[in-house]
Amino acid sequence: MTDDITAEQVSAITAFVDTEAPPPDDRPTALVLFGTNQIRPAEIAVKLYHRGLAPLIICTGGVNRHDGINEARTFHRFLLERGVPDKAIRCEDRSLNTWQNVEYAAPFLCEALEAGLGITAVCKWYHRRAIHLLKTLMPAIGSFHGITWEPLYAGEPVTRASWPANPEGRRRVIREWEEVSRRVAEGSFEDVRLVRGAWR
Repeated sequence: MTDDITAEQVSAITAFVDTEAPPPDDRPTALVLFGTNQIRPAEIAVKLYHRGLAPLIICTGGVNRHDGINEARTFHRFLLERGVPDKAIRCEDRSLNTWQNVEYAAPFLCEALEAGLGITAVCKWYHRRAIHLLKTLMPAIGSFHGITWEPLYAGEPVTRASWPANPEGRRRVIREWEEVSRRVAEGSFEDVRLVRGAWR
């Protein structure tokens, strides 16, 4: 299956892993920047903050195993340098994986919910685990949203169209599809569906 997939299977996999579900343009939400050594999530957060749509930004991610940067602290520094005040930023800087991103950021997620803010994940377009883990570890989250970006690996973007022909993208997308499908089936991930533009 992973070596020989049809066009129909590519379409189904792409649709399944795609986490895009942006919040309404007029509704401020708390952003959760899922850990990565690529800066795109922080760029998205800066733009939304300055439009008045991201009053709370939760940076996640510990030390990246590939280059040694602290992901959350790198996001934090980038945000500060571009005019986002420290009081609007929370940092979870110990996590080593997506599960820990959510687990260790739970106090900040609770803070956002108690303030009446919805939650929006900022993650790679195929990072479906992030969506399921928000619901699994934060059952009180209600409906929530996702803003996505396309990562670069070895200088090549992994897009919704290019991933089947990109070896690194193919590996990552298929792994996401297989793991999420398996974990929902076995019950270790809550099932989450896209309904009327939000994850529920």
